[in-house]
Amino acid sequence: MKIIMKIMITATLVAAVSCQNGDREKNGKESFNYSVDRFADIEVLRYQVTGFEELTLNQKQLLYHLSEAALMGRDILFDQNNRYNLAIRRGLELLYSTYEGDRNDEQFKGLETYLKRVWFSNGIHHHYSMDKFVPGFSREFFWEAVRGADPSKLPLREGQTVDQWLAEITPVIFDMDVMSKRVVQSGDEDLIVSSANNYYGEGVTQAEVDAFYAGMKDPNDDTPISYGLNSRLVKENGILKEIVWKVGGLYTEALENIVAELRKAVPFAENDAQRAVIEKLIEFNESGNLADFDEYAILWVKDLDSEVDFVNGFTETYGDPLGIKASWESVVNFKNNEATKRTAIISENAQWFEDNSPTDDKFKKDQVKGVSAKVITVAMLGGDCYPASPIGINLPNSDWIRAAHGSKSVTIENITEAYDKATQGSGFAPEFYWSDVERELVKKYGFLTGNLHTDLHECLGHGSGKILPGVDPDALKAYGSTIEEARADLFALYYLADDKMIELGLVNDKEAYKAEYYVYMMNGMMSQLVRVELGKNIEEAHMRNRQLIAMWAYEKGKADNVVEYRIRDGKTYVVVNDYEKLRDLFGQLLVEVQRIRSEGDYEAGRALVENYGVKVDQRLHAEVLERYAGLNLAPYKGFVNPVMKQVTDANGNVTDVVLDYNESYVDQMMRYSRDYSYLPTYN
Repeated sequence: MKIIMKIMITATLVAAVSCQNGDREKNGKESFNYSVDRFADIEVLRYQVTGFEELTLNQKQLLYHLSEAALMGRDILFDQNNRYNLAIRRGLELLYSTYEGDRNDEQFKGLETYLKRVWFSNGIHHHYSMDKFVPGFSREFFWEAVRGADPSKLPLREGQTVDQWLAEITPVIFDMDVMSKRVVQSGDEDLIVSSANNYYGEGVTQAEVDAFYAGMKDPNDDTPISYGLNSRLVKENGILKEIVWKVGGLYTEALENIVAELRKAVPFAENDAQRAVIEKLIEFNESGNLADFDEYAILWVKDLDSEVDFVNGFTETYGDPLGIKASWESVVNFKNNEATKRTAIISENAQWFEDNSPTDDKFKKDQVKGVSAKVITVAMLGGDCYPASPIGINLPNSDWIRAAHGSKSVTIENITEAYDKATQGSGFAPEFYWSDVERELVKKYGFLTGNLHTDLHECLGHGSGKILPGVDPDALKAYGSTIEEARADLFALYYLADDKMIELGLVNDKEAYKAEYYVYMMNGMMSQLVRVELGKNIEEAHMRNRQLIAMWAYEKGKADNVVEYRIRDGKTYVVVNDYEKLRDLFGQLLVEVQRIRSEGDYEAGRALVENYGVKVDQRLHAEVLERYAGLNLAPYKGFVNPVMKQVTDANGNVTDVVLDYNESYVDQMMRYSRDYSYLPTYN
C-alpha cells in the first residue's frame, strides 16, 4: 500500500492545542475574519496568505497559473469518489439556483445543506467517515423540484427522460443500502465490491485486483513504478483492463486544461530545476506513463532552491481501500523562511535521529538521503486537499525514490494558524482536560509541540527506516496506511521527549513534550470519537492509527498505572501519571511497528490494527458525544480559498496579482462549478 503522507488534523485535537492560546496575537491577524459558514457537522474557515504581497511579480504570476491549474482538476476528484457525484452535484446546483418556491421552506433548506455537504466532501459520502449522507429533504420534494426544472439543463444521459433520470438517481441519494460507504476497510468484506468509489469498474472483485497487479510486479525490480496509480481498472468482456487518466484518455477534458495552465506557468519558473519539474509533469499528464511520473517525482524532490512550490496530480491513495489508485489533488504554496529555520534544524540532523532510533539496526537506513523540510504558506488548495486540508505533507510516496533521492516534508503553518484562531475560547479544554495542570501545560506549549509533532512526523517519521529487500511495498494491503501513519506518529512522539530537542534549541523546557503527549492520549482514547457515529467502529486510517497507539500504550502500561481513565462528577477523563514511562511505551511500539513495515508482516499488522485501532467502547462513545454536543462545536473544519486576481494596465500587461478574501462558501462553490467544470457528467 502506498504511504499516506497526509496528516489530517482533527478539530478536537486542534481545539485542545489551541483554545487556551487567546493571548497569542501577532501581525494584526486578530482582525481577520476566519469563520465563513457553518452547517451539519462542518465549519468553513478562511486562511490568510501572509507574505503574499511581498513576493515578486514573477512569483505572483507563477502562483496564479499554478493556482488556476489547482482548481481545474476539481471534477476529477468528484468522479473518482463516485460515478454519480457529478450528476448529483450538477442536478442539485441547478435546483438550488433556479428554485422558485419558498426558499425558507424546511425541505429547501434541507436540500441546501445537503448540497453544501456534497461540495465539502467532493461527493455524496462524508469526507472522513466515508458514510453516505442522509438527505434532509424528501423524495417527493426532490421529484417535484426536478420536474419543475428546465429539462434541457438537467444532467441527463443521451436520450434519457427526466423520469428515467429520477429513477436512476433517486436510490443513490435516498436508499442508504445503495453505495452506502465510499471506502470500506472491514477485513471480512470484499473491499472493492463493497466500496462505492469509482476507481474500479462494475463486477471487479478484490481478488481480481490483487491478482492483476501482483502479476505485473517483478520481485527483483528495485525501482518499480507505482502500478495502477493513474487508472481505472474495469472489466470488458470478462477481461480486466486499465483505462489510464491522461490527455487523450480518461479525464482528458480536465487534464488538457491543466496542461495548458501549467504551460503558462513555465515562463515564470524561478529556475531551471523548477522549470524541469513543471515540464516533466506536463509530459506525464500527456503520456500517462508511470515511469514519467517517477522522473517527475525525482526532479521535484531535488528542487530545493525554489521559494514557490506545488503538488498537482494523482498523488495519495487512501481513497482506494487497497491503496493502489491515487486521488487528484493540488497544493500551491511558498516558503515561510522564518518558520523554516525550525524544520531545517530537524532535517539537518536526520541521520542522528535515524541512528538513535530504538528500532532494530537492520531496519534503519545506513545513509539518510535528501531529507528536506520546510514550513510553507499555502496560497491555493485543490482536489483532495480542498476544502478539508492537510496540515503536513511528505512526498513522494515511492519507497525506492525516497531511499535513493530523499523526500520533501512540509508543515502548512497558515492552515494550523487558521485552525488555532478559529477555535480559541471553544470551551473544549475545560470540558475534557483533567485539571488546570494539563490546561496550563497545553496553554504554554501546545501550539509549539503540536507543530513540532507535525514536523517530526512528516520530515523524519515517514522518511525513517527501510523495507527489507524482496518485501512488496504493498504487503500490508488495507492495513498499510494505518501502520505507516502509526510509524510516523510514534517516531515523532518518541523524539519529542528527547534531550536532543533541547540541544537543538527546538524547545527551551524539557517538560514541553508533555503537552503533546497529553493531547495525543486524550484524543486517541476519547475525544476523536466525536467523529464516529454512535454504534460504529473506526475505519478512517488516521483515526485508527491514533487509537491504536493510545490504547496500546494504555493497555501495556496498566500494571504501572502509566495512563488511566478517571471519573469525576460522572464524567470520564484521561490522566497521564508517568510521562517518562509513556515515552518508553511509545518506543516499544515503534520497534514493533517498524518491524512490521520493514518485513511486510501482514498478519501482525492486521492484528495490531484490529485489536487496538478499530473497536470502540460504546458507553464512553455515548458520553463523549453528549459532552461534545453541549459545546456546540463543529467536529470538522475546512476552508474556502482566497480569490486570486490579475491586475492589468491599459495595454493588458499584468502589473500585479492580488488576493480577495470576501467570497462566501456558496459563491465560491457555485463559481468553481461554473468556471472549472470540464468533464462530462458520466465518465
